[in-house]
Amino acid sequence: MDGFLTGVKFINGILWNYILLVLLVGIGIYMTIKLKFPQFTRVMPALKKMIIDIKNKVEVEEGRLTPFQSLSTAIAAQVGTGNIVGVATAIALGGPGAAFWMILSAFFGMSTIFSEAVLAQAYRETENGELVGGPAYYIKNGLKQGWLAKIFAFICILALGVVGLLVQSNSVIVSVNDAFGLSEMWITVGLVAAVGAILTGGMERIGGFTEKVVPAMAFAYIFGSFLIVILNIGELIPSILMIFQGAFTPQAVGGGVLGIGIQQAIRYGLARGLFSNEAGMGSTPHSHAVASTDHPAEQGFIAMIGVFISTFCICLATVMVNMTSGSYNMDIPASEMALQSTLMTQKAFELSFGTLGGSFLSIALTLFSLTTIVGWFFFAESNIKFFTKNKGIIGSFKFVALAVIFMGQFVDPDFVWSLADLMMGLMALPNIIALIFMSRTSVDILADYDRCKEKGDIHWEYEYDS
Repeated sequence: MDGFLTGVKFINGILWNYILLVLLVGIGIYMTIKLKFPQFTRVMPALKKMIIDIKNKVEVEEGRLTPFQSLSTAIAAQVGTGNIVGVATAIALGGPGAAFWMILSAFFGMSTIFSEAVLAQAYRETENGELVGGPAYYIKNGLKQGWLAKIFAFICILALGVVGLLVQSNSVIVSVNDAFGLSEMWITVGLVAAVGAILTGGMERIGGFTEKVVPAMAFAYIFGSFLIVILNIGELIPSILMIFQGAFTPQAVGGGVLGIGIQQAIRYGLARGLFSNEAGMGSTPHSHAVASTDHPAEQGFIAMIGVFISTFCICLATVMVNMTSGSYNMDIPASEMALQSTLMTQKAFELSFGTLGGSFLSIALTLFSLTTIVGWFFFAESNIKFFTKNKGIIGSFKFVALAVIFMGQFVDPDFVWSLADLMMGLMALPNIIALIFMSRTSVDILADYDRCKEKGDIHWEYEYDS
């Protein structure tokens, strides 16, 4: 096992330090320029329209999600252990500067996820009265590369439906066990039962669950984090300065005790940034594909909101909580600090609010992970449907997912996080290839939206004729 883990980490080093470092930042910058910086001009109008639709209780056909439900499902997948444990791991291994690179990658990632969402809408299909879509579909129908679509779909099933669920399950079990002292077996049984109850309801129950739970848990976590920063307000400015210093001269942070180089800061910032907001990874387009909206571009704008909430609000809250509370210790080497990263944020809440704080964080992490498990299952199931229309096979995947969640109690956190990095990175590669070669299509869809808006008639012929 040790040899296998060493091999995985070696491949991750090549994948994340070089290949994805260039591709993820590159496609984000490239699409930002081609789309004329939509981060500044498109997000607020889309947010306003979505709020109006929620107030008006806009309904959609069966087998589809409302834009808000699709956003909630996407955020449910984005907001999980990556935002709490993953971010803590990033600053433990990459130093405070990792936070800077995480935020920067998210800014450009907003353009990347816009492209993913509009392509998912444009090339989706209808199966058994339900919409299905995602990278596998726009690679097959738009890029016309069926073999690459199958590779993506296969890796996605493993990355999200197996390894990803192990990560989420393991983090919940460790956190709840530490906070409440409950038996790992009983925690696991409870988690499996909760997930099973949600999954049996299909797409509508998943959408209904996420639109209720996600906003509440996100607000509660951000508010709790805000209180911690206020309680430690004297550490706010020094923490911000350390983030910028650590981004460019990490050797100077902590007097060099951390033993971190700039490549490590960038590598862990990008890796955990991708794991938290999933821009470019190819996961969230599955939920945006099944949204009912007037034009693909509108769903692209909604997708950008998801990255903003996931990284700029929740991930940044986690960083500041750990930095200001003193939970992150710059007086010990990064290798040693990494051993404490799984419970680092939980410790920050305990330092500020005592046992109650640790309990709150454990509950928040459980809800974050529960919604992520539900979202990732939905995404993995979409790719099962890509391979087969057999309802028996599709239905049996629920039991596979539940079995994987049960196994979460037995895995080593270091091993499963390293494996998650590998699988997420491999999944991103075919998706990024598609985004590069289909960038012209993304730009054309946005241009079509602007023309429709000028005429006062926003519409799109949705269904792809396969």
